[in-house]
Amino acid sequence: MARKSYEGTGVLPGLEEDPRPSPKKASANSARTPRFSTPRLVFTFVTAVVVLGGALYGFHLAEQFLITDSRFALAGSAERSADDSSLQITGAAHASRAAIEKVFADDEGVSVYLIPLAARRDALREVAWIREASVARVWPNRVIVRVNERTPVAFVRLNASRFGLIDGEGVILPSATDRFTLPVLAGVRAGDPVVKRREGVQRMLRLTADLGGATANISEVDVSDGDNLKVTQPYDGRSLTLLLGDRNFAARYKNFVSHYGQIQQRLPGAAVLDLRLEDRITVVE
Repeated sequence: MARKSYEGTGVLPGLEEDPRPSPKKASANSARTPRFSTPRLVFTFVTAVVVLGGALYGFHLAEQFLITDSRFALAGSAERSADDSSLQITGAAHASRAAIEKVFADDEGVSVYLIPLAARRDALREVAWIREASVARVWPNRVIVRVNERTPVAFVRLNASRFGLIDGEGVILPSATDRFTLPVLAGVRAGDPVVKRREGVQRMLRLTADLGGATANISEVDVSDGDNLKVTQPYDGRSLTLLLGDRNFAARYKNFVSHYGQIQQRLPGAAVLDLRLEDRITVVE
């Protein structure tokens, strides 16, 4: 074997450069490309489609069962006995049960699964006396209706000889067999738009809330003039009309009670009293 001569080169034996290039090391940060198997992707996709299709088909079968099986059908009015609770109605003291049942006339003999609850609830709100209602299906074949009725706050004149009831939202209510102790609301007519009726009722309620217990003595509240509310009431055997303005109703009424004895002595025939001035009561001729 030939020997290399290192004399005069300044390179020690074993430190000379290797003429063969060294292999490059792979970078630790280099991304590794994942390997996906095409058959595996196809199998996963097909499995997902089969599972989804099976679930949809199962839902379809269950839905058809709920729709067609007679055990889920709402009994018709002719089939319901007096104690049958297939259509259970609660909270309807004044609203007509027949009118409520009519709302569900198209659902008789039909699966309760198909009853459009929101549409039936909206239809119930159109029934006289009903303010709010909820409808719930109870399996297998029952429907529960809960009614929240309107509360009348006054009588209102319908024509020359008839009176009706009106609630706090200005809705006219049909007559009822109950005996209500309420004032007559003047200045609001049944033919007025509901918005106008509501405004008049709210004026009256603001007055009666301020008067508190004294309201029990009032027979009529006239709200035709929003700046000057008037109340009529029997007092000491006579019918008096009090002009109360648009504020401080309780204080003005208290002032009237305190001084009515003096007014009666001085002007025994006075029937209309103006209480709008804080320091005096004026008799209106």
